[in-house]
Amino acid sequence: MTNTTENFPPKDSREFLIKSGIAGGFAGCVAKTTIAPLDRVKILYQTNHEAYRGYAFSRHGLTKSIKRIYRISGVRGLFQGHTATLYRVFPYAGIKFVAYEQVRRLLIRSEEYETNGRRFLSGSLAGICSVCFTYPLELIRVRLAYITGSNNKPKLLNVTGQILHERDFGSLKENPIITSIRRLSNFYRGFSVTLMGIFPYAGMSFLAHDLATDFFHNPIVKRALHSEKDERHLSTWSQLTAGALAGVCGQTISYPFEVCRRKMQIGGVESRSRFLKLQNVVKSTYRDAGLRGFYVGLTIGYLKMIPMVSTSFFIYTRSKAYLGIS
Repeated sequence: MTNTTENFPPKDSREFLIKSGIAGGFAGCVAKTTIAPLDRVKILYQTNHEAYRGYAFSRHGLTKSIKRIYRISGVRGLFQGHTATLYRVFPYAGIKFVAYEQVRRLLIRSEEYETNGRRFLSGSLAGICSVCFTYPLELIRVRLAYITGSNNKPKLLNVTGQILHERDFGSLKENPIITSIRRLSNFYRGFSVTLMGIFPYAGMSFLAHDLATDFFHNPIVKRALHSEKDERHLSTWSQLTAGALAGVCGQTISYPFEVCRRKMQIGGVESRSRFLKLQNVVKSTYRDAGLRGFYVGLTIGYLKMIPMVSTSFFIYTRSKAYLGIS
């Protein structure tokens, strides 16, 4: 016998908040683990790493890059920085999905409020909320993924300490409180451009997923796909496809912001005092590679994003059902 809506806890209840957060965090960890090697290569391309610069636009660059990483550092190298990724992605994904459910509940109170604009805004605000809480962990994991070399295996605490002491604040040293605050700002390199990118990315991802879900719920489509057994639930194939479309749309619209963000995040690796500004990154990227420089690694982005987002939405939906809140 199928559960009815009355069996589920209300979306503003503590039970729903906790369980949806757990479902979202778990979904994010599973999704990120499936594409960790691709994520490592993409970061090396986006940051224009000197050892991988020649592979970025090469036809077989991806396979060559993976082979090079494996030859130097083994399987561990393909997952370098992944521990920090999991530390970040559990709260990030959990907060994102919880925030989306709550913002959507406030903006879309009934079917008459169910507009594409409100769906987009719900996703965007959820993305911004999750980024604000977890950005320092994102910076740390990018640094871990950027460092290469068999004799240069980075450790989480070492990289954290390096980021903390990257800039010399001169006379500010005589005021330890201000100096401490300024040093903490090191963990927010590229934060402004991240907000600029997450707004369209998260908004488009959730909007595309909702639209694709609506499409697959259409009775005509369900009959064509022979998936009429359960009117309320989509087939596994339909759920994964909806997630894949969400990933492609979100990645396409926000990718240039991601490239600029990565370069700003690794600025301190090359020089302790190198705190890159957005306008400088845009100019140097265009000067070095033209417009295509803003899309370096996009193919890997698609290869990574399609399985990651589809898995994320799929696991989240199934986890909510398993936990009895959907």
